[in-house]
Formats: sequence, structure tokens, C-alpha cells
Amino acid sequence: MSKLRIGIIGCGGIATGKHMPSLAKQSTGEMVAFCDIVEERAVEAAEKYGVEGAKVYTDFRELLQDGSIDVIHVCTPNDSHSVITVASLEAGKHVMCEKPMAKTTAEAREMLEAAKRTGKKLTIGYQNRFRNDSQYLKEMCENGDLGDVYYGKALATRRRAVPTWGVFLDEEKQGGGPLIDIGTHALDLTLWLMDNYKPKSVMGSTFHKLGHRENAANAFGPWNPEEFKVEDSAFGFITMQNGATIVLEASWALNVLDFAEAQTILAGTEGGADMKDGLRINGEKMSRLYETKIDLGAGGVAFYSGETESDSDREARLWLQAVIEDTEPVVKPEQALVVTEILEAIYESAKSGKAVYFE
Repeated sequence: MSKLRIGIIGCGGIATGKHMPSLAKQSTGEMVAFCDIVEERAVEAAEKYGVEGAKVYTDFRELLQDGSIDVIHVCTPNDSHSVITVASLEAGKHVMCEKPMAKTTAEAREMLEAAKRTGKKLTIGYQNRFRNDSQYLKEMCENGDLGDVYYGKALATRRRAVPTWGVFLDEEKQGGGPLIDIGTHALDLTLWLMDNYKPKSVMGSTFHKLGHRENAANAFGPWNPEEFKVEDSAFGFITMQNGATIVLEASWALNVLDFAEAQTILAGTEGGADMKDGLRINGEKMSRLYETKIDLGAGGVAFYSGETESDSDREARLWLQAVIEDTEPVVKPEQALVVTEILEAIYESAKSGKAVYFE
């Protein structure tokens, strides 16, 4: 079987840090084209990850004219996700788009409609579903070990880790700050584990409390207050149609010592789970409360550190497998659309001070 031919659009941090290294490990695909508005970045990516003779572009439309390309990975700022994805689908390519699905719900819907219209596959880069703890907990939920899961907490809080590169602080390019950047991962993970994609209402709050500070302590170095145009924290209270409730916490800078990223807490009728210290399960047996920690490591085998496949590697492998075998991707675009709808509702509620209701 010939390898899938892959084109990369956007050769910045997320492409070099996640997509291209993971794709390079896959025997089922090869990267043959690279596009970036900064030509040097595309050239460097092609030299490091491309096949011999890999092509370089600065205009994604020119790349899409190559009929031999099967798959496109969209690794650009949020405001261009929709236009590039729709164009790629209409050019006959399958698309992996980096999270979030789009800057707005309307743009995300255009992407989903294009996938349905063209019959091409579309998935979104929510790699936290592919972690060992997430996969194990998903199986537990599907087996009914937690019972009816009616409460979830989606956690994406940093004490001080504001990204100071790229366009992360640009509201026009990104659509928001930590909520749409890292909160999207925690929300996707929680909705997926609960298998609940029918929101009823959302209340939200956003805060611009710390972004104006100069020379602030930060893991990535001080940010420029004049460039900090997005919220530094956001919180949402989500009620689903069946009554289940999800609390979402997202922050790049928050004065808390208890912080977590891309984690979830679940509570069901038969048990609960959290990811705070590994994967912990709690419940009740024989009129006694219990908690147990799931060992997802190497099981104590000497000189063996465990699996070598990372969550991003697993994401890439299963995505290409879905294209080859013509099966549904793990992250369905319909699911990612709901994530975007809820995020947009939190921002809307924060501005209006009122709840947002879904039809």
C-alpha cells in the first residue's frame, strides 16, 4: 500500500512541536508539502520532515492545487482554521485541523457542512483524548463503572504560564485567551468522557485582572501588557439537557496553588474519577468508601519505562488509520462543534451578564 501524502499548512510552534514529529513516526504517511506565510519556516520544516523533493509554498491555495496530496494538517491561528479547512475539503483532501475547531460557531459549522458535502474526513486536534489515563477512563465510563455521570469539572488552570509568542494574546486572531486555548482541551475531554453533547444553558465569566501588569512573573517570561488583549481567566457553568452539570475553569494566570491542565473530575451514581494525582477512582463498597489509583505505567518492570507512543503519536496513527480504512476518526467534527458552541456561549454570557440558552 502506498503512503498517504500529507501537506502541512502552518509551520509554526504547534506544527513543529506536535504534528510533524508525530507524523514522521508513522509508516502510513509521508509529508510532501509545507506552507507558511514565512517562507523560511516552511523551508526548514521541509528540510527536517519532508520527503526528498518536498515542495514549499507561502500560499495555501497553491499547495491545494496538488492533486496528489491526500491529507492536510491545518496548524494556523484560529481565525484561519475555517477558510483553510473548507478550501482543503473542497480540493478533495482529508483534514486534521488543530484545536479549537474554529474561532466562531458559524465558522465551525461551515467546516462541518463542507465535510458532509465533500464526503472527506475532518477531525480536530484534541490529543488529550489519546492519553493513557483518558483512554482507560473512557473505557470505564463506557462499561458503566461510574454509573450515570451527572457532574463534571473541566480544569485548565495555570498559576503563571501566559504564552508570549505568536498570536496568543491577539483577540482578533485567536478569538480569546485561555478559554479558547487550553479550556477547549479540558471541555472536550469532559464532554467526551461523559458522552454528553446536548447543552441546555451556559453562564460565563471572564476576567482581565493580571494582563495589564508589567514585568510579571511568568513561566515564559514577562508579557507585554499592551499586547495582552484577551482574558487572563474564564469560568463557565454548563447545564446539559439531561440535567448533568459541567463547571469549566480556564486560566493562564491565576493566584492559586492548586492548578491543573487538561484534566477532568467526574462524579456518577456508582463512582467518581479524577486525574489530579494520576488516575484516581472512588466509590462505595459494602457500606464503606474506597479510593484506588490506577497504575498506567510499566507495572514495576525493571529497566522499562513503559510505552513509547505519546498521545500525539497515537493521535496521528489513529487519524491516518481512519483515512486508510475509511472509518470515523476518534474526534468527530460534530463533537468539536459543540465544544466551540459552548466556548462561544461562555464569552457571550460574560459580556451580557445573562445565561445563554441552546435551542
